[in-house]
Amino acid sequence: MADFDIAIIGGGPAGATLARLLDKRFRVLLIDGKSDAPESFHKPCGGLLSPDAQKAFAEFDLTLPKDILVDPQIFSVRTIDLGKRLERHYQRFYINLDRHKFDLWLKSLVPQNVVQLNGKCLGITADGDFSLLCKSGSEQRVFTAEKIVGADGANSIVRRFLYSKKKIRSYTAIQQWFPENNAKPFYSCIFDPETSDCCSWTISKDNFLIYGGAFPAKGCREAFEKQKKRLRDYGICFGEPIKTEACVVLRPKSPFDICAGKNGAFLIGEAAGLISPSSLEGISFAVNSAKYLAEALNGGKNENKRYSKKLTGYRVKILSKLMKCPFMYSPILRRIVMKSGLKSIKISKKTDIIK
Repeated sequence: MADFDIAIIGGGPAGATLARLLDKRFRVLLIDGKSDAPESFHKPCGGLLSPDAQKAFAEFDLTLPKDILVDPQIFSVRTIDLGKRLERHYQRFYINLDRHKFDLWLKSLVPQNVVQLNGKCLGITADGDFSLLCKSGSEQRVFTAEKIVGADGANSIVRRFLYSKKKIRSYTAIQQWFPENNAKPFYSCIFDPETSDCCSWTISKDNFLIYGGAFPAKGCREAFEKQKKRLRDYGICFGEPIKTEACVVLRPKSPFDICAGKNGAFLIGEAAGLISPSSLEGISFAVNSAKYLAEALNGGKNENKRYSKKLTGYRVKILSKLMKCPFMYSPILRRIVMKSGLKSIKISKKTDIIK
């Protein structure tokens, strides 16, 4: 008999939500390395909760505790096209939060019947049940489970185990924290075709400025520093970085990049390829895919088939985001959209186009 009915690898928004929603009849193991210890893993993330993510939590009747919120709360995004020297402001309704505290809050909602292991999964084998080699501190141990769930992000060990030849387009996301030296706090979304065909961002957060971006893996640090210099020349103040973070981020090219899992193994959140290819937003996908999988597992037989069917709407949503991408990432189309001023807002005493 296996040690657990279900083992969840990864306790971010996807894994913690699934652990919370599974029926209490299941013996569940949640493996995650995040804690309140200073040396704990911190997810490199800007920490903005999008309207889609807010809706996902509203549907669970959850409210955010105030200690995970940070200052400032800003209602517009400053969109910068460095290649064409264009700038527009667009109204947005993000919630600015401390991403690490947010993740720990979600884990705190996991019921007591779920066994939580503060560690990581090092390897997976399957011979009837799944065997998971896990490390917690200096100790290694093998756990067995009838079913496994990969909620372990872009570099998912579960996805690599299930789909060893599957390649989803990926970038290296690099992010640095600086003391806030700008006159006014702001959010920005940056497009710079010279350094990346994806986007970058700046976020003011509790007297810090976060600057980050997604870059092709080869030469990513050089591209990051080059873009940072171009932004300094543009007038954004950075100073000396306090810390640098990096991780892999996926950016699907097709709805067929979504991997639901097979043979008693499942993928949710970014591990499944569920992330917006236009904005790189992933929390709403993580939470809702966890909800769909919980419904499939709680319902009994044919879980893989039912979960894959529930993801049909998200495959369509990924396709719609891909159709939006040319208007954001094609320099010609982006210039037309920004020059038109469509859906932009005017900021007092500011010009929209940098001469």
